[in-house]
Order: sequence, then structure tokens, then C-alpha cells
Amino acid sequence: MIYLDNGATTFPKPQSVVNSVNLALRNYGANPGRGGHRLAIKASEMVYETRKSLADFFNISDPSNVIFTHNCTEALNFVIKGLVKSGEHIVISSLEHNAVSRPVEKLKSKNVSYTIAEVVEGDNEKTLSNFRNAIRENTKLLVCTYASNVFGIKVPVERICAMCHQYGILTCVDAAQASGIIPIDLSDSSIDYLCVAGHKGLYAPMGTGALIINCETIPDSLVEGGTGSNSQNLVQPDILPDKFESGTPNFSGIIGLKSGIDFVNRRGPLNIYHHEIKLIKRAYNSLKSMKNVKLYTDEPNMNYYAPVLSFNIEGKDSETVSDILSTRYNIATRAGLHCAPLAHKSLGTFDIGTVRVVPSVFTTNNDINSLINAVYKININP
Repeated sequence: MIYLDNGATTFPKPQSVVNSVNLALRNYGANPGRGGHRLAIKASEMVYETRKSLADFFNISDPSNVIFTHNCTEALNFVIKGLVKSGEHIVISSLEHNAVSRPVEKLKSKNVSYTIAEVVEGDNEKTLSNFRNAIRENTKLLVCTYASNVFGIKVPVERICAMCHQYGILTCVDAAQASGIIPIDLSDSSIDYLCVAGHKGLYAPMGTGALIINCETIPDSLVEGGTGSNSQNLVQPDILPDKFESGTPNFSGIIGLKSGIDFVNRRGPLNIYHHEIKLIKRAYNSLKSMKNVKLYTDEPNMNYYAPVLSFNIEGKDSETVSDILSTRYNIATRAGLHCAPLAHKSLGTFDIGTVRVVPSVFTTNNDINSLINAVYKININP
């Protein structure tokens, strides 16, 4: 199958990742931090090496500020629900995934309000102004995506976060569609909390993610339980990362994440970005020339877009088109609302959804040619 659903999870995974997971399960399967025997100590060392790799990858000095989560959604929930209290206010963008919009909506029942700031495609100044206008006296937190998982539109997060710091507002960035593709350096950044999906651009197994804390303000923990440390105390430890890592970790996934980061480092995030945006531009320009094919953004480029493309064929439901691509042409895409109804409302596709195409480092020109030919045939077939 030609796999173009890498926005959901990357596939295939690098062989090095597969080998690492296999090695962890076969040879190092003890519970890290839950024993003093040699195998448990080795497992703990391997987990720390992954933590350090993530710290180095995003350029933070203290690996303890890297919190392993099961996914990016969990990391976002840790920040949003662990920071904001009754009577406070949140600003989010118009492109957010439900991983952001649902938690902030949930907090309305606890007297927390939120405002949606409109992202203007290709106009960072207007976008920045919209975020500034959304800020209130009681704004505690700004949460926004680095890039839309539906349309690939990048948000000027560094400028927005720097502005928020001028107002004393904490900032959280959803980097699910950016990590491993768009270089992110937290050493001189106003991003306070970076939420990462390991299984996408970092090529790790599913069930892996991270919260990277880049400030002194630590959210409250949402889950309490066994941490392998301070077991004599009934109160959850305050030290990082233990405060957020209750229960047995996804050890094999974490070891796979280390290999995924190594793979991305060897290839180079910018090289991966160049490769994927080139493929998306090729698909965009070919689909744009087809009558009845609807595109929703300007031509993607590295200044304003991540390598994500959405389209529709007039007169054909997006789910139907995606199903035909799968069953007739053996091409995997995703259709519908992509768990991001705000983004679809922003660009006018809420009622119909879109067919989404997301390449990976393993996607070839021939794969994109097959997609273009398939869309052409579906388009002309009454």
C-alpha cells in the first residue's frame, strides 16, 4: 500500500526502531525504576538515555524536564488542566485539534473561559494582532498548534509566545505535526511547554509522546500513583519527571523513541522537511490543474506550511474519495474532520471534511504520481 496517512502516525517505521523495540522486549524487559537488580537498573539507564536524547533534540539543559506521556494529547491535558484555575482565561487558535479544544471546553464547567484567535493564512502580522486582541486581564495560558494537522498552515508561535511573555502569560505549543520535521530549539524560546507526539515525525511506536517543560512553573499532576520513588510518602513527589510519570511506563515504546530520534538526526530534520514539502508542492500543483478538484490554501512553502495537504473533489464526499483511493488504488489517506473541527470551520469545510495527504521521509515521487493519477481517474469518473 502507498501510505499517505502520516499525519495520523508515520508508517513504515525505520528498521532501527523495530530492532530497538524487539531488543527491549527480548533482553531488557524489566520495570525501570522499580527494582535494584541489574536488569531493572539497565532498563532505567535506557529510559534516561531517551530522556536525554529528547532534551538534546529540543535543546534544553535538564533532561528531568522531559516528561514521557502516551501521546501529545495527554501532554496537552497535563498543561491545560494542571495550570488553569477557576476565574482564569485561555487563548487558543482557530486551527486547534480536539486535543486542545475539548480540554478547554471541559474547563468551562469550572468557571474557566477561553477565546479563539483567528489564524490568517500567509499573514503573520494579522495573526499576531488577532492573538493580542484575544488576551484579557485574567488570561493565564495561551495554547496553539505549531502547524495545522488539516491544512498544514504554520502559526508564528515564537512571535506569539514572545508577545505573551510581555503580558506574563504562559505558553503551550502542540508540536504534533512539527516535531522531527520543523526544527524547534527551546534554548532561546518563549515556548514554556512543548507537547510532542513521538509516533509521528519522530518515527517512534504509537503510544509515545512527551511534555517538555521550559519554564519554572510546574503544572499540578492529574494522575497520582506509583513512581518508583518516595514510596513511603502518600503524597505524589514534586520532583521531575516523577511528578507526572505515575505507573509503569511504555518501556519498549520509549526505547523505540530513542531510535526514532537517532534516525531523524541522521537524516536531518531540515532535509526531511525539504523532501516532504517538495512532494506536497508537486501534489498541490498537479491537483490544482484538475477541474473540480478543490484546494484550500495557497501553494505550500517552508515559510508558512508544514507538509500537509487537504483537498476535495466536487460532487464527491471526502470519505467516498478516500475509500476509493484505498480500495481501488491501494493508497492510504484520511478523510473527514481529522479531529480538528475548529480548523474546518475556519476554512469552510466543516460540513464536508477533506481528504488529507501527509507524506513521510519514505514517500517517493512515484507514490505522489500514483496519487495524482488516481485522483484524476476518480475525478473524471461520473
